[in-house]
Amino acid sequence: MMKPNKAIKWIGTSLEDIKKFPEPTKREVGFQLSKVQQGEDPDNWKPFYIVGAGVKEIRISEDNGTYRVMYVAKFEEAIYVLHAFQKKSQTTSKHDKDIVSTRYNAIIAQRNKS
Repeated sequence: MMKPNKAIKWIGTSLEDIKKFPEPTKREVGFQLSKVQQGEDPDNWKPFYIVGAGVKEIRISEDNGTYRVMYVAKFEEAIYVLHAFQKKSQTTSKHDKDIVSTRYNAIIAQRNKS
């Protein structure tokens, strides 16, 4: 029996940000997140330890640009999509790192309360 897909929780503006991506990129994000929901790794990802344990980034490179979707899937209840953005340079900007970090810390704080 297949286990049910893990829920996705969109943190902050992550869903709105993905909705602004070009159509083929949105489809790819959906496909990669569905793999994560089934307990698999995305096709192209890397850990993003700088923010916290379990944070990963899905890496999508297409003709129309390079995109990142930061998420954490280590918690039983859900996959938390922390941030999604188009990458403009080789390194992830401080602004984007700060967004991911703030949202990750908010989840940890909320989980510690319950």
